[in-house]
Amino acid sequence: MTVGDVALAERFTEHRTHLLGVAYRLTSTLTDAEDAVQEAWLRLSGLDGQAREEIRDLRGWLTTVVGRICLDRLRSATARRERYVGPWLPEPVITPFGTPTSEDPLDAVVRDDGVRMAALVVLDKLTPEQRVAFVLHDAFGVPFGEIAATLGCTDATARQHASRGRRAAADADPPPRAAMAEQGALIQDFLAALASGDLGRIVGLLHPEAVLIGDSDGKARTARQHVVGPDKISRFLLGLIQMYGLDSMGAGQLVLVNGDIGMALPDVPSDGTHRELSRRVTTFAVRDGKIATIYDIVNPDKLTHYTS
Repeated sequence: MTVGDVALAERFTEHRTHLLGVAYRLTSTLTDAEDAVQEAWLRLSGLDGQAREEIRDLRGWLTTVVGRICLDRLRSATARRERYVGPWLPEPVITPFGTPTSEDPLDAVVRDDGVRMAALVVLDKLTPEQRVAFVLHDAFGVPFGEIAATLGCTDATARQHASRGRRAAADADPPPRAAMAEQGALIQDFLAALASGDLGRIVGLLHPEAVLIGDSDGKARTARQHVVGPDKISRFLLGLIQMYGLDSMGAGQLVLVNGDIGMALPDVPSDGTHRELSRRVTTFAVRDGKIATIYDIVNPDKLTHYTS
């Protein structure tokens, strides 16, 4: 590796966390995000010296390249998601809870409100073109001329894609990130209510329009359809405790899931009385001081980055 290559690698590393955040917000999949960032490096390092010198804004150039790579991945993912069994949720980014923030790229990525689970779920409902235009422009300030080149359309069409994405996000109105202290107190109360089996108390901690969403792709047990309403969710969760046993449910640990408090539970074998419990990560969205959404992710393909 030449001195120039070393210098280029150092400059790329300065932007890696930013690029990972861009790619993850565009794809909702950590594996795809990491692959996109690596591909961007390969494209950069493959340029000759003159082409490298012509890049006036390396961060902007890399952001656009990552956007193009992610657009291709989003388009190819559309067919795969049509075959998906049950609801599809973003691949969670799981980081430690209760420890000081670090300079680890993932710790930095999840500090951004735009990657909270509730926000990504909204982005997943956009077309690939709407998502790329909206995210690149509104979140990262990429000019519409560059976005149009990425999408292979006119500037006016790129603006239209972004406008439609922006309108869809506003109409969906995902809950903002609640303060960590509020999340902690609410979730501790909720877990205590579940442990006590107090149906009325559990119902009272859920938002009137609460929904539980399970993601398994048919590879583990969770809700195959949305469970809607405090009473149905409460009875569903109490049924799970009866099925798996309170000890199994208590084997988990608090973690941060996309920057919000959640629970990670390991695989727990059957004790002869209760069923085995599949490894899972569960997190929450809070609205008006109550739990508005419960996300239960049990698809093992989405938990490969988490090691307890």
